[in-house]
Amino acid sequence: MSADVAHPVGVVRWTGASRVGPPLLLVVVVALAAGPFVVAPQQLFGLVNLFAYVMLAVTWNLLAGYGGMVSVGQQASIGLGAYAVAYLAQTVGLNGFLALPVAAVMAGVVAVPVSFLAFRLVGGYFAIGTWVVAEVFRLLTVQWDAVGAGSGTSITSLSGYDRDVRLALTYWVALAAAAVVVVGSVLLVRSRFGLGLAAVRDDPVAAASTGVGVTTAKRVVFVLAAAGAGLAGGVLALGSLRVQPDSVYSVQWTAFMVFMVVIGGVGTIEGPIVGAVVFFVLQQTLAHYGATYLIVLGVVAIAMVLLAPRGLWGLLAGSRGTTLFPVGYRAVLGRRS
Repeated sequence: MSADVAHPVGVVRWTGASRVGPPLLLVVVVALAAGPFVVAPQQLFGLVNLFAYVMLAVTWNLLAGYGGMVSVGQQASIGLGAYAVAYLAQTVGLNGFLALPVAAVMAGVVAVPVSFLAFRLVGGYFAIGTWVVAEVFRLLTVQWDAVGAGSGTSITSLSGYDRDVRLALTYWVALAAAAVVVVGSVLLVRSRFGLGLAAVRDDPVAAASTGVGVTTAKRVVFVLAAAGAGLAGGVLALGSLRVQPDSVYSVQWTAFMVFMVVIGGVGTIEGPIVGAVVFFVLQQTLAHYGATYLIVLGVVAIAMVLLAPRGLWGLLAGSRGTTLFPVGYRAVLGRRS
């Protein structure tokens, strides 16, 4: 008989690099919390947008990178979140900052019936179908006089705050929202559910044969991604104090999300965050060049797809696959003796 016997398979949840991730995230959040005391108001407003971009990138990556569902209609949830905050603050009388989590929940709830329609489509049909849904929401909004119809509405209920105080509160709320979305995404994809979700993305038939509820897993991610996009939409509304249908329901939001995720790295937690920062820097640097700014974004995206298909985080992590927020488990086979 052969003496070669395989050692049992070991399972490793943490690596040396990954142990740095949670404390590093905490340090970054604490450092950013000091922003209103050290950053000029105009720069503070820009950082509020950055936090919204992080939420959009992370949630779209959750949907496409982990769930395998490429949506071109996430702007529907952005618009719902923005208008929910405006309506609750202006008409209902709820504090605008307290309206933010309510808006996220509302976007998630609306996504439930939408999922039953969208999941009848697959592949490119699913992508176009979500775009159609977003357009339907926009058309319904422009007919609703309570939120200003086609001209949009302003959030004037926050005018009682001093400008600097309001901006600081908006900044802290946006930072907290972004932190919740990132941490929630990490916990989700590292859970047993996250492992099943990855299996659904790679091979739905094989996943179903092992007991994974394919439709349920996809619906949960679809709803959570909608809630995250709604949260980002609410943050954008609080930052600008103005909501217009052609702006919040614009398909450009999907283009921005795809850009951030592709640049950073699809299917990772760190990649979309890196992509959001790169997008923000390019936007701040090139926005005053008009259409040239969009051309540069397109060239950068094409170059990254051709030269670094794993994104910037793939380049930073290298061939060893170093990650600060490991996803699932990593099996380690022992040598044969």
